[in-house]
Amino acid sequence: MELNNKKWTDDEFYGVRKQILNTWETGKGVADLEKNIEYAKSVPDHKNFAKKMEKAKNEGITLAQPRAGVALLDKHIELLRYLQDDGGADLLPSTIDAYTRLNRYDECEVGIEESRKVGRSLLNGFPGVNHGVEGCRRVLEAVNVPLEARHGTPDARLLTEIIHAAGWTSNEGGGISYNIPYAKSVSIERTIKDWQYCDRLVGIYEEAGVSINREPFGPLTGTIVPPSTSNAVAIVEALMAAEQGVKSITVGYGQCGNLIQDVAAIRALQSQCDEYLRNNGYNDCVVTTVFHQWMGGFPADEAKAFGVISNGSATAALAGATKVIVKTPHEAIGIPTKEANCEGIKTTKMTLNLLQGQQLPMSEQLKTEIAIIKAETKCMIDKLFEIGKGDLAIGAVKGFDMGVIDIPFAPSKYNFGKMMPARDNNGAVRYLKFGNIPFTKELKDYNVKKLEERGKFEGREVGFQMTVDDIFAVGKGRLVGRPE
Repeated sequence: MELNNKKWTDDEFYGVRKQILNTWETGKGVADLEKNIEYAKSVPDHKNFAKKMEKAKNEGITLAQPRAGVALLDKHIELLRYLQDDGGADLLPSTIDAYTRLNRYDECEVGIEESRKVGRSLLNGFPGVNHGVEGCRRVLEAVNVPLEARHGTPDARLLTEIIHAAGWTSNEGGGISYNIPYAKSVSIERTIKDWQYCDRLVGIYEEAGVSINREPFGPLTGTIVPPSTSNAVAIVEALMAAEQGVKSITVGYGQCGNLIQDVAAIRALQSQCDEYLRNNGYNDCVVTTVFHQWMGGFPADEAKAFGVISNGSATAALAGATKVIVKTPHEAIGIPTKEANCEGIKTTKMTLNLLQGQQLPMSEQLKTEIAIIKAETKCMIDKLFEIGKGDLAIGAVKGFDMGVIDIPFAPSKYNFGKMMPARDNNGAVRYLKFGNIPFTKELKDYNVKKLEERGKFEGREVGFQMTVDDIFAVGKGRLVGRPE
């Protein structure tokens, strides 16, 4: 099957589906797609992710969602109920374990058995494929809010079949965002095809009357990614999902730390994604936004960590994001306890409640930042359409090879790897090295000027050392990595 950005035919989809359901024994439990759809239709509206996100958007409310997942079914249900009941989470995740992300289900099985023996999770997430549709339905039926699979899986086809058959109405990921930041040697062509399958499956559910939300992963590598880079990837994945029939799309962004830039990024992402979908004929999509609290290094001190969490919560509210992904005070230590996770949600919810109804008013500075982000994003996306001769999937593969979009600090050998970010004097993330990103001279000059202002203030040359200092700054209690 040649790669292109065209809706899969039934022959193409069902031909691949036969192979996918034979990947692991639990695939047999989802073979009857009509029955799966009937079950999904029985899920009440208050547990439907797409409907809850659209309602929150219409009401101007920011919802809070944690990350969480453990190996054993009963323990996972206990964890999610705790985060729902004690933490007050508006939306729930099932963070999938690393073996499942790599389709290593045999090793998942060993991890489940060893976890049973010791009575605690020896996997770093929930092995949804191994628990199968029956286990995943038990999770959904045990909670009272919508459920989403969050993972990092280049090939999530069997996982996607199982979770949607189990009535889970949201799935995070995409052919770029779950490849370039996560994998070293998986081609973008392959992951775009694999995620087209996931999106076409959602399209089939949509055509049968089941609303399912899809969420490209916004933060990418989570390390000072310029807003226009992550926005460009989110919009590209949204367009490719819409072509396969997805109607509910949540585009995401990872906090960079400068309040004006972060608010501008979310607002630019919402309006520009709407615009690109509309201009390409996708007029019936509902676009919502997700703001990820700080994804970089965290302070080990819990009180300081709560400060970072509160800052991210406030920014999400002031930006008007539809939901915020919650961090915990244990980020610097490792996998959080359920109590720490709960504390992160409570901190976030309190901040959101205090700021409900408030948004950062438009100012000249905010207007300028929105315009810059949109212009940079447009340069990248329009170039992908150009080199793909109108086909975005082909353009995306060629574009990453050429460095049209270039994700900093990505492990993938399919990433160009020549772009380098750094903060300006106010902490906004700028382009230090452009690589082959096709910006206009005006945009390049703007980025250079903003970094030169910092260099003058700090009395040092603009260079890579700024980037290094910025990476470790938040963990040391500040945003900009000033020379010591």
